[in-house]
Formats: sequence, C-alpha cells, structure tokens
Amino acid sequence: MTWKRIVGLLLVGAGLVILALKLGHYYDPTPAVKRLSTKAGPAVAKTIDRLHADRAVYIFLVGLPVCVGALFLFLSKGESKAAEKVAVEQPVVVHRPTKTSAKAKTYYACNVLQVGPESRQIWQFDSRNGGFALNRQQITMPGEPLPKNLIARDLRSLFQRKLNVAWLPPENVFLRGAQLPHSEFNETLAMVELQLEKLSPVPVAQIVWNIQVLPHTGGNMQTVVVIIVARNVVEEFLGKLEGQGYLADRLELPLLDQLSATAINEDGAWIYPEVLGSRNAALVAWWYGGVLQNLDFVTLAEGNRPEAVQEQLNQMAWAGEMEGWLKSPPHWHLVASGSTASEWETALRTALDQPVQVLEPLAAPQLAAATARRATQASPNANLLPAEFATRYRQQFVDRLWMKGLLGVGAVYLLAVIIYGGVLGVALFQASGVESAKDKLSTEYTNTMQLKATYQVLKEREDLKFAALDCWKTVAELMPETLSLDNWNFGDGKRLVLNGSAPSNEHVQEVLDFEKTVRKYKDKDNQPLFDANRGEGLNWRTGPNGTILWSFSVELKRSEVQ
Repeated sequence: MTWKRIVGLLLVGAGLVILALKLGHYYDPTPAVKRLSTKAGPAVAKTIDRLHADRAVYIFLVGLPVCVGALFLFLSKGESKAAEKVAVEQPVVVHRPTKTSAKAKTYYACNVLQVGPESRQIWQFDSRNGGFALNRQQITMPGEPLPKNLIARDLRSLFQRKLNVAWLPPENVFLRGAQLPHSEFNETLAMVELQLEKLSPVPVAQIVWNIQVLPHTGGNMQTVVVIIVARNVVEEFLGKLEGQGYLADRLELPLLDQLSATAINEDGAWIYPEVLGSRNAALVAWWYGGVLQNLDFVTLAEGNRPEAVQEQLNQMAWAGEMEGWLKSPPHWHLVASGSTASEWETALRTALDQPVQVLEPLAAPQLAAATARRATQASPNANLLPAEFATRYRQQFVDRLWMKGLLGVGAVYLLAVIIYGGVLGVALFQASGVESAKDKLSTEYTNTMQLKATYQVLKEREDLKFAALDCWKTVAELMPETLSLDNWNFGDGKRLVLNGSAPSNEHVQEVLDFEKTVRKYKDKDNQPLFDANRGEGLNWRTGPNGTILWSFSVELKRSEVQ
C-alpha cells in the first residue's frame, strides 16, 4: 500500500464521517465554520456568508476531501498497475551484490536467527563498548510465533538501527575458494563475476552469490570464498521467514565464522562436521602456507564408512598435488564436540591410520556473536539477500511508518473531536442550567416587581391618606371662624383645592391672610407643607346678598407624595 492510497483513504473517510455526523444530527460543524471564517478575516467571512455556512460545510469539509482522496486513489491505482506491468515484463536476472561505495552503517542492536528442523533459536546482541554483547536468547518451537519485541521495527529503528540476520541452511550452499590479486572489494566482485560460470555448479541465471575475503599471507594475493546458493532456495527460505514475521536484512553462513575462528598453526586439513546440517556430512578446509587452498565436502556412508572417507580425502589430496599446493603430507584436525566428535574421530583414524587432533568448535552463542560482529562490520555490498527483497522490506517498513503516523494523527484528531464534543456537551449542559436558572429568576423577578408595585401603591395610598388628613387638619386650624368652607378637594395625590365664602366685603382681608397662612404653613418638622410657588392664586368675587366667594389651590411639598 503506497502513501497516496493511504492519504486517499483517509481523506475519503474523513469526508464521509463528517457527512454522516451532519446528516445524523450528531454534530454540525456549521457554527465552527462561521467562527473560523470570522477569525480568518473579512474577505473569508464575506465569502462564507455569500455561500452560506451550511453549503460551505458540504463543499469544503465533505466534497473537497472526497474529491482529493478519490484523485489520490486513482493515481495510486495507476502506479500499482504500472509496477505490475514492469514486474511482468522485466526478465529474470541473476542476483549479484550491488556495487556501491557506501560505508558500513552503525547499528544499535543485531538479531541472529537460526532455523532448525525442530526449533528456532534467536539471539539478540546490543552494541556496547565498540562490540556486541548478548542481551537475550530465546528458543521457540515451529508452531510458536517469534518474539515481536525482538524482531519488529518501529519508529525508534530510524534512530537506533537494528539488523536482522538469518543463518541460511547450509545443506544447499556451494562454497568455492579462489586466489585472486589483492584489490578493492568492488574490483574483487568484478573479478569473481568473470569466473562465475566456471565456479558455479548451477546456471548463473538461477543463483544468488556473494564473496567472503579471508586473510592471506601473500602480499599481493587474497583468498576469496565464493558462496553460491540456488535462487529458488533463497526465495523459499525468505518466504518462510516472512510467514513468521521475520524480515531479514542479511543472509549469512555460520561456517564462515567457524572458519575464521579456527587457529591455523600448521599445514593440513580441518574437518568441520555438521556445518552442512547433517551429522554425516562435513566441510574440509585445506590450509597450506597459511592460505586456504581449497574447500570441499566429505560424507560418511552408511555401509563402509572408513573406506569411503579415505577415498574422498585421497581424491582431494591428489587434486591438491596436481594443482601444486599440496607439498607435504597433511596433518588432520577435527573441529567437533560430543558424540559427533567421537564418531568422526573413529572413522578418520580407521580410514587414515594417522593421528587426528580434535579441536573444540565455537558454541552457538559465540558463533552467533561472531556472525553479528561480521555482519554489522561487513560492506553493504556483501549480502546474499536479493536486492528486490531488501527494497520491498524497506518499502513495507516506510509504508508501515506512514500508516502508523496517519493512524496516530487520525487517533489524535478523533480524540480531539471527542474532547471537543465532551467540552461542548458540558458547555451545553451548563448553558441549559443557566437558562433554567434565568427562567426561575425571571419568574421570581416578575413576582418581586409585582409585589413591589403593590407595596408602592399601598404605601402611596397610606401616604395620601395621611396627607389628606394633614391638609384637613391644617385648613381646620388656620381658617377663621368668620369664613366658611364650601368645597374641599384633594386630588392627584398632591393638589388641594379650597372653595369657600365670606359674609361681606369686610372679610376680604381675612380671606387674603388665610390664603397666605396656608401657603406658608410648616409641619411638625418645621418644613413647609405646601410649595409656595405652585398652585393657583386666590380668586374672589361678590356673590348673592353681598357675600364674597373665594377659591385657591396649593400643592404638597412632601417627598413621599412626589
């Protein structure tokens, strides 16, 4: 799955999710669009208003992501078809080590996997003090999964590089030794490639090959071990590893580390049983003059074992004499332990009738440590893993990081939406509570205002009642006995109108004095009861029988009636 397909799926999914939320009335982003358009600026807000916010949601949050996502999906589909076409049309070519000038990389950890018929064993080594130290060792049965915490790669692998090494089963591996002029590694690869048809027992188009350079005593020469494996064997082995979740970065042969670890102190033959995956097969390394002259294999027959071993070893010795490097009788060395060493030592002593020196081989953890050290320090060009597998594994790792990153972003976005929904729900709940409190307070406020108005009316009535009594009392106290009050009217809560009569014109002065006295009257608090500047002045006229009809009005000045 390419990054374009991942992005396309996420965009289409996001658009459909927003559409489902809006149509299902679970969440409406229209208010959020309005707020964001206002914050973005007047031009954006004007555009959104012209489009209508609800229509803008369908255009920008639903239609645009779905269209762009569909475009990415279409482009990714075209790329996949093109890649399949290229893969079909591309002819099958022999795998050869890629010739680059890249330097060896620094690794934080190294895993070494051994796949056996009955169990699988994995060692994990950590980089410490310039070397590798065993951190963990685990054995799993064929039906059990490999520990993912050891073999899986994650984001940390970008900064702390991890190397996955697998031991290739040795039973289908061909080894050839060659003496070549000393040169750079890429030049050595080119020289071996020129002789590959002569060295390989399998057609060159059907093999995977690599080289391993061993120490050489000659100044201008070097010993090169050519490792040749049938391509279908490598692909089948890698398929099994992929099924177990193990994506190998390198394929290695442990017998190369066993060869390098063996101390060569004399001319002779070193025999390594079980390195080919069988108790009845062994690798024979011929060292003469401090140089690895030949590599070959010997087997123990079920019937006449000593004679078969003697015949095979004699043929190797005759070939060495013909080639000119076997100049003295060989000394025999057996690198084995336990029951394997006893069985082979007996067979060799019987067949050769010569002493055989038994040497202890490296233990499996030590051999794995040597493989890890060699694999991490080896040139990137020296690898039995086909280049297309390495490219595919790297692409899968990158795609997995993309997918996890996008899923992480999606999870963060979903979490943000959930948090936003929760906060929005709490805010709506609080707003509902405020609305309820407001309604309750509104009712209480209305009732309170009604009570206050009722109280004010009652208080005004009471004040007016006492004000009328005060006016009546004032008029009763101040009016002379010669005057008579015909009409007394107290209205509007403050206006007092008096109408009366006097017996004759002789009493006009008494009416004038009475009017002035009323206007200047002061209450018990020595405050004017009436406003001297308001009200109508005294009006009088002559009535029937010479009587004087008078009238005037005043207004109260007391604050409680204003």
